[in-house]
Amino acid sequence: MAQLFDIHPDNPQRRLLKRACELLATGGVLAVPTDSSYALVCHLDDKPAADKLRRIRGVDERHHLTLLCRDLSELASFARVDNRQFRLLKAATPGPYTFILDASKEVPRRLSHPSRKTIGLRVPEHRVLQALLEEHGSALLSTTLILPGQGEPLADAGQIRQHLEHELAGVVEAGACPLEPTTVIDLVPMGRGLEPELIRAGRGSLAAIGLH
Repeated sequence: MAQLFDIHPDNPQRRLLKRACELLATGGVLAVPTDSSYALVCHLDDKPAADKLRRIRGVDERHHLTLLCRDLSELASFARVDNRQFRLLKAATPGPYTFILDASKEVPRRLSHPSRKTIGLRVPEHRVLQALLEEHGSALLSTTLILPGQGEPLADAGQIRQHLEHELAGVVEAGACPLEPTTVIDLVPMGRGLEPELIRAGRGSLAAIGLH
């Protein structure tokens, strides 16, 4: 059964974060709260764990997975970012936005979009998730926790554990979690002098980052 980590939302217990990271290091998939909704996460370099994450989510290799990064500097190491894109990213991070960008050589080819060679990237604004990323020491591979056939993400740790008790290594509980997924914006057109493209409207406001 998936382990339940009851973590304080304001003062995350490092011993629990460390145990959660140990599960990631041994191939586990975790359900974690974010500033938008719950997400599934696993180790970036673990192919079987990434395959399992896709299987739980019910998506194939053409679905953009997202790298959760600690900060903008880490995000920029996984993507090719020009000055115009960087200014928009700086205005929007941390926050409930996922950005599609051209993947850098730091991203394993199996994780980028097979035809576009792009990757989703995000810097979350959630204290517990940021603490988990810091304890882990690098980016995590993630996807919104929406089960196959469902229209909305799961938001309750107990419900997630009940539905996925045999699929997940652990579930992080850290208080109330929003139900709305991130706003997804494709920044690749900006590299060609065009405007960014809205892929999914979500919790992140476009007006707040200078878009319409």
